[in-house]
Amino acid sequence: MNVILLGPPGAGKGTQAEGIVKEFGLVHISTGDMLRAAVKNQTEMGLKAQEYMTAGALVPDEVVIGIVRDRIAEPDVADKGFLLDGFPRTVNQAEELDKVLSSMDKSIDAVINIVVADEELLSRLTGRRICKSCQKPYHVMFKPPKADGVCDDCGGELYQRADDTVETVKNRLDVYHNQTAPLIGYYKNQGVLVDIDGTKTVGEVFTDIENALKAKV
Repeated sequence: MNVILLGPPGAGKGTQAEGIVKEFGLVHISTGDMLRAAVKNQTEMGLKAQEYMTAGALVPDEVVIGIVRDRIAEPDVADKGFLLDGFPRTVNQAEELDKVLSSMDKSIDAVINIVVADEELLSRLTGRRICKSCQKPYHVMFKPPKADGVCDDCGGELYQRADDTVETVKNRLDVYHNQTAPLIGYYKNQGVLVDIDGTKTVGEVFTDIENALKAKV
């Protein structure tokens, strides 16, 4: 089974990806992990990606697609199927991915779209706090420390990351809506999109995803 995981920042994709991979035995393919591995292994596409990354530029679609193609062609993916996380990010990437998969006699079986309203995402993402000493994560609403601003484990000071401020989070959501949200319509037209309510508990969201994927198999 080949699955794509969609959803805005803060929707809980990382947590759900772990459960999906474990339950269905899929290979978890993350764009960031793939890029780092390709650069480390000095593959042809990895070397191209490194040129852009060293220059501080975005890695162009054709290079990212090439890295995805190389990863999908590896034996473990051929045997087990994959869960794509963080890719595709645009309709153009989705169209190119379809061409790559078609050339391998593969296709996307399901696209899981975790739906959460922006207001909820803002409270989730801006409430995160990290310990300066041991890096343990907290959340002012969902996982607060026993003493305000102090780590339970080491007594270190808690801080808010620069990318967790209201202004930064709003910018991240704007980018998602402008670039990635059009994928929802693209995959809906293909009949593979499944909307999942991401405001439920982690366990309830996973149960809904599990049922949706079993219905698609």
